[in-house]
Amino acid sequence: MNTDLANRLQEVLLNGRWIANTNFKEQITSVTWQQATQKVGNLNTIALLTFHINYYLKGLNQVFNGGILDIKDKYSFDMPEISSENHWNQLVQEFLSNAEKFIQHVQALDETTLNQAFVKEEYGSYHRNIEAQIEHSYYHLGQISLLKKLIIQDQNQ
Repeated sequence: MNTDLANRLQEVLLNGRWIANTNFKEQITSVTWQQATQKVGNLNTIALLTFHINYYLKGLNQVFNGGILDIKDKYSFDMPEISSENHWNQLVQEFLSNAEKFIQHVQALDETTLNQAFVKEEYGSYHRNIEAQIEHSYYHLGQISLLKKLIIQDQNQ
């Protein structure tokens, strides 16, 4: 089960194309910092959605490393300003690093741990939280893909 979950995370975050014909890495490494921060109407930016998923990956990795779960939904969009290619590249590299670490943690889980409560009983099992991260990532990957298409279409007009 852990291998299946790790493979699904790999698929959405780093190098898959089976479900969405793309993945986070492909999308976020193929835009400039200006594209990543460009607003489309009142929608979130590509950079903000990348920060958002990275926020959760970072927080979950902290738990896997023996730390506490201290992430809060209300802070998951509190991204520092990105005002240069360097800032964008730092976020992308942090995202990719946290994605790789998270996948490694999931790969290392045993069946017993997968069925145990994640931090608190009320949060459900490790398995449920990993599945939630997969679903959450696909949800925002779809948004990023659409935003990128709209931005490129706008630039070509």
